[in-house]
Amino acid sequence: MSISIQNLTKEYGSQKAIDSISFDLSPGEIVGFLGPNGAGKSTTMKILTGYIKATSGEATVNGFNVNSETIEAKRSIGYLPEHNPLYLEMYIKEFLEYAGSLYGLKGKALKNRVAELIELVGLQREQHKKIDQLSKGYRQRVGLAQAMIHDPEVLILDEPTTGLDPNQLVEIRQLIKEVGKNKTVILSTHIMQEVESICERAIIINLGKIVADKSLHELKESGQSMEEVFRNLTGTQI
Repeated sequence: MSISIQNLTKEYGSQKAIDSISFDLSPGEIVGFLGPNGAGKSTTMKILTGYIKATSGEATVNGFNVNSETIEAKRSIGYLPEHNPLYLEMYIKEFLEYAGSLYGLKGKALKNRVAELIELVGLQREQHKKIDQLSKGYRQRVGLAQAMIHDPEVLILDEPTTGLDPNQLVEIRQLIKEVGKNKTVILSTHIMQEVESICERAIIINLGKIVADKSLHELKESGQSMEEVFRNLTGTQI
């Protein structure tokens, strides 16, 4: 399994942000991770990426335990947080070369990888600009390129299209779908159209518990829209 979570719990005092959740993701899957605000999506992603530790349970990425084999697990992950952290004063190529150097890339291999990613994410015309000169849509492209610089097997994307205009939404969704042909992708989102256009499967979390884990086809078999399914499972709108 590319990602395996077994009985994962995170407690903050007496409050459980996630409560004994379990799921597996296979190589090549693109999975939507859905839930209301505060449901536990970002907590789960932060545990998977090694930013915080679980209270109990186990999580592995590409076969590596995120607690005991943290460095190996992180090498297998490309992570785009909800608030895309970029060095705005840097040029795009400069930033991507810096990101690649952190993973041990150097010389011609590093320059070739940066050029490859700039083409992949559609930054050719912008590549000589500073990041602070870019629109939010292009900044998201830089963030995706940074997440993929070391060619990870798994991509973890937290709200990757928040705040984008309709044209940017379409472009970033298409990009994620293209990238997902060769990687395992888990993305959190509040946008049902995004799940329907990108994902093959949806995991829905509410109040720290998994309330559904099914293919989109299975979720739609009831004849309800995805919005109705979500509302019935969580008691909230998305």
